[in-house]
Amino acid sequence: MPRRHLRMTGAADCSLGAALRALRTELDLPTGFPDRAMAEAEEAVRAPDLSAHEDATDLPFLTVDPPASTDLDQAMHLERRGRGYRVHYAIADVAAFVRPGGALDAEAHRRVTTLYFPDDRIPLHPTALSEGAASLLPGEVRPAALWRIDLDSDGRAVATDVTRALVRSRAKLDYAGVQRQIDAGTAEEPLALLREIGRLREEQELARGGISLNVPEQEIVVQDGSYGLAYRAPLPAEGWNAQLSLLTGMAAAHLMAETGTGILRTLPIAPDGAVARLRRSAHALRIDWPHHVPYAEVVRSLDPSQGNHAAFLQECTTLLRGAGYTAFDHGDLPEPAVHAAVADLYTHCTAPLRRLVDRYASELCLAAIAGKEPPEWVREALPALPKEMAEGTRRANTVERACVDLVEAALLEGRVGDLFDAYVVDIQDRNPAVGTVHLRDPAIVGRIEGGTAALPLGERLRVRLTQAGPASKTVLFAPA
Repeated sequence: MPRRHLRMTGAADCSLGAALRALRTELDLPTGFPDRAMAEAEEAVRAPDLSAHEDATDLPFLTVDPPASTDLDQAMHLERRGRGYRVHYAIADVAAFVRPGGALDAEAHRRVTTLYFPDDRIPLHPTALSEGAASLLPGEVRPAALWRIDLDSDGRAVATDVTRALVRSRAKLDYAGVQRQIDAGTAEEPLALLREIGRLREEQELARGGISLNVPEQEIVVQDGSYGLAYRAPLPAEGWNAQLSLLTGMAAAHLMAETGTGILRTLPIAPDGAVARLRRSAHALRIDWPHHVPYAEVVRSLDPSQGNHAAFLQECTTLLRGAGYTAFDHGDLPEPAVHAAVADLYTHCTAPLRRLVDRYASELCLAAIAGKEPPEWVREALPALPKEMAEGTRRANTVERACVDLVEAALLEGRVGDLFDAYVVDIQDRNPAVGTVHLRDPAIVGRIEGGTAALPLGERLRVRLTQAGPASKTVLFAPA
């Protein structure tokens, strides 16, 4: 999973913006698309393949994303169905624009995923597609894979369907605005149902032993030419929205399992030693975790705006290491098949504008519902997809780590020798005098070393900054 979310608000023309642009060059990342790929994209914009799409433009879809987002993968329409609910979830149909085996397809396989920087992004597809013709922008008719998932009164999925359809979003909403409307009671029913369904799905998640981590974002705040770091706790509406994506990913995974061909997102169960260490950290951070209470229930009770809770949530990410992709065919499910954090079969299928594997997952599910064999170009690509996605994920993590390190080092330049209060959130097994500390102010997570005694995992510690600045591109602390 990502190490940390990091985003910039305000102008990007400060010195940090220049350093981030230089970082893109240093990491040797793509700067543009090949001419042939651009030509194919331009042709696809003019003439997408819409031959198999039904008309669903009568459904009043809406999107919920960060305010500046323009690569809109998902749109929703929620409604009551008897005592239960129907979730209409439209996913951008990238296959309507990308020809298998073409130059644009080859470039997508080279990039694998959109790379996000605090101030910009390097897209998986040309922006004419990802932020234009394929994006589910308001007021525009767009091709989509339209999921219809029926839920009972407790939020359990009881029926699933997916077809190709033309859809039209009526509104582009952001999380803060959605939260205000729902809290004030002014949201109309399709939007108001987001909380009702989202909470039911959260209860289902808890019942099956799944867990969603609301890790606070680090936010670069730019003001008057200077900048700082602050934490931003996720809003409940973000969690409710994520539950719809999880619902669809689980439905897709079960469709694949039923047909015997697919690609899953898997995560092994954390070893007992990792859970025991997390319990020690919880105790030291004064997190109430009785032995009879499941881990998922404890995490759900945390408030990421509280310093010790935020530190513990950051430490909880250690249990989610080891996620990967596993393809299967001819009915042979991988072992393990379940994603431990989801506590169910799961796949990525809801972000095809930003992630390569999702386009293939959509095709596999569309074929499954239609009772057909998957397209040959999908089946041929399956064996190599896990390795491609693993490499793309490593690249994205490298970008994320480099951005975080650069921002933190720049912020603390000139403060070497200063003392800070921190929590110890991680220690190395092979050398417990080396680990990671979590500062609350400024909002920084950094490496600590240089001491001789084992670090007190989960406890407060006074630390001294020993290294920072653009030249080092990292921060380093030592016990004070």
